[in-house]
Amino acid sequence: MQYDPSAPYEIRLQGHLDTRWSDWFDGLTISLEDTGNTCLSGPVADQSALHGLLAKIRDLGLPLISLRRVSSSQETENATENKDTENLSHEQPSFSSTRDTCSI
Repeated sequence: MQYDPSAPYEIRLQGHLDTRWSDWFDGLTISLEDTGNTCLSGPVADQSALHGLLAKIRDLGLPLISLRRVSSSQETENATENKDTENLSHEQPSFSSTRDTCSI
């Protein structure tokens, strides 16, 4: 599988993160969800940059809920069917089982 730099990512974190952190997270869009979680979304230059983002999240002690690469077809499906596919998630017992989709 070849890396597609145009495919955006969604990184879901527990708790609300202030939007002023957007520059620190390489310009990703910060969306605050009604569930009390934060979704970072947008393109990531390469796998090294993705690992860098995950290291920043770890260093801040932010609980990671899920990480998902969104393809163009998935964006269309999510917009029309509110469908969550190809989600690599780690949920802890205190989290709700329902997931919100994150707009990009």
